[in-house]
Amino acid sequence: MIRPAKHAESHAIDRLGWLRAAVLGANDGILSTSSLIIGVASAHGTRQSVLIAGVSGLAAGAMSMASGEYVSVSSQSDSERADIAREGKELLDDRAGETRELAGIYVKRGLDTALAIKVAEQLMLHDALGAHTRDELGISDMTAARPVQAALASAAAFSAGAAPPLLIALVTPTGFEIAAVSVASLAFLVVLGAVGARVGGARMAKAAIRVAFWGALAMAVTAGIGAISVRVI
Repeated sequence: MIRPAKHAESHAIDRLGWLRAAVLGANDGILSTSSLIIGVASAHGTRQSVLIAGVSGLAAGAMSMASGEYVSVSSQSDSERADIAREGKELLDDRAGETRELAGIYVKRGLDTALAIKVAEQLMLHDALGAHTRDELGISDMTAARPVQAALASAAAFSAGAAPPLLIALVTPTGFEIAAVSVASLAFLVVLGAVGARVGGARMAKAAIRVAFWGALAMAVTAGIGAISVRVI
């Protein structure tokens, strides 16, 4: 008997869940913390106030990212469980109708009617709810919502992104924080954008330019607000 050779594949979509959370968290960490530091420094804050702003921004941002991600992903998870429970009830009430519905999905994907019915019947015998969950609702192990995992990943990514600007501010001589943090943060954002694009299989240059543009804009705005506040307040 000839056994089929094992064929290992790797697709970018397998990484999209954690990649999105990691890139978003790290990008937000770099940008939020550096902008806070630059804003306070532009308002002629003391070195102590600049560092307090950076540390506070790291802690508050990490908690905000974790709680926000947990709440949003929990809502998604609740919706998924409700849909699966509803589908299970429909299977109990009208199994034949659900079989026809599943076959109809396969017909739309390219199978002829007879084969689609046969496939649907086989899958219904094997795991009816699993087949409908996957093919009708579009929920699988790869796409299922995981609130705790998403929250921890977002908090860790934010903290990892926020740490470099804070360390730069810590070791930079007084009076040079704005320039040092701005340049370093833009460099970090460019690298992050390029790495995220690389891992996700997208164009690195386009992602790096996009991240750098919005990062520079955010830091310029906060620097302007800090400078203006000195004269107004």
